[in-house]
Amino acid sequence: MSRRVAESGVSADYGTIVVVGGGCYGSYYVKQLGRANKAGAITWERLLVVDRNPDCLVAINGLLDQSDGSSTAPTMITAEWSDFFRDYLGQWPADPAARQTDSIVPSPLMPHLLYEWVRDRASERWPHRSVETVPLDGKPDTPWESAAPDGTQYVSFATWTCPINCIEPDICPHTRSERTWTMPKAMEDYVAAESREGRAIDGPLVFHCTHRAFGVGMIPVPAVVDADLVVTRTAAERASRFVIATVSHCHGAINILSVG
Repeated sequence: MSRRVAESGVSADYGTIVVVGGGCYGSYYVKQLGRANKAGAITWERLLVVDRNPDCLVAINGLLDQSDGSSTAPTMITAEWSDFFRDYLGQWPADPAARQTDSIVPSPLMPHLLYEWVRDRASERWPHRSVETVPLDGKPDTPWESAAPDGTQYVSFATWTCPINCIEPDICPHTRSERTWTMPKAMEDYVAAESREGRAIDGPLVFHCTHRAFGVGMIPVPAVVDADLVVTRTAAERASRFVIATVSHCHGAINILSVG
């Protein structure tokens, strides 16, 4: 039997989908996923919604209802996001339920959670080494950028306000012309530019959120777990600095992880 493919060109049949947050964004994504499922555009084995508030919008709006016997309704996980990912991602490689199609639906306003997971894993792995977030030396070649107090560099190819549900199509809805940019390539260019300036840097380790169906973007879980493996293998042999970025085509959050 051939595997179905979503409109983005990736698999439409998922194992676990994790929605980060059960508030206004998360409830919107859950509704859209439900519509996509009913339309036959996407399926999953488990849909998890993670929020520290058990009375978030997903819960109080009845989106957890399984009275019709549906196996597609979400399961609520009441936890801090960082606590959830520490357990979920840490155990994922050995989880018998793990699938290569497992994916994360990020919230637009969440911290750089996936970077923080990789960083914290490195701190636990090497308690006697210096593991820290350090500022970027040079800046990526993007029209807009802003540094946050926690060391995260936010970048964008847009100098305008994008709609939250933009799927970043080949024709940009704002410019009405071809979208010639993509943030994963910009991260590669940034690493190359740093190398030319004599600043040794590894990566980029990129978690790319792409549109899957009905306006919902996802990040593949294997990309995050693989990034942790790259850090483990590289920094085991030498001091290292890694570019780690969570991006879409147009926007991104970047950190530099230094392992002394």
